[in-house]
Amino acid sequence: MQTSDILLELIKTRQSERAYSDRPVDPDKIARCLEAARLSPSACNAQPWTFIVINDPELKNQIAGASADKLLPLNHFAKQAPLLVAVVMEKPNLTSKLGEMIKDKKFTLIDIGIAASNFCLQAHAEGLGTCMLGWFAEDKIKKLLHIPKNKRLVLLITVGYSGSSKQRTKIRKPVKEITRYNRYDKKSDDE
Repeated sequence: MQTSDILLELIKTRQSERAYSDRPVDPDKIARCLEAARLSPSACNAQPWTFIVINDPELKNQIAGASADKLLPLNHFAKQAPLLVAVVMEKPNLTSKLGEMIKDKKFTLIDIGIAASNFCLQAHAEGLGTCMLGWFAEDKIKKLLHIPKNKRLVLLITVGYSGSSKQRTKIRKPVKEITRYNRYDKKSDDE
């Protein structure tokens, strides 16, 4: 495989894992995932994130329970994951905050999305499965993790070895449908 194809292959084969084995996760692998997240770009180098690794089984199960919905069948698999990672949004630095106000864009959320994606891609490279969760009882989890009230918990990431060998087919829009050249109303260079 050519070097230029390695990242694309990781992206093609990474999937949101919803079944985990009980095999423990090597701390060195999590350290490399955190390093991949730490090295992520952010607006004005604000780095507006804190990652909380939850590897205490009892605490992990309490948090997983607060991510499962009783009415909707969401996130019930989280208890299977050997560990969870909570992503806390930190205040941006002054220049990033000014940029957010002037441009009316949430750069901190964009930055966290990039960092979480880097974390998950590195996890996949390490042979781990992940799933990013945005549906959870934020206040309950903040209390369990002693996150200050003025902070936002924006993501939970389940992490562990896959409990299934099944690679799902990705259903995505064709590149032609999501790409424009030089103007919004021009879908290809041929038009």
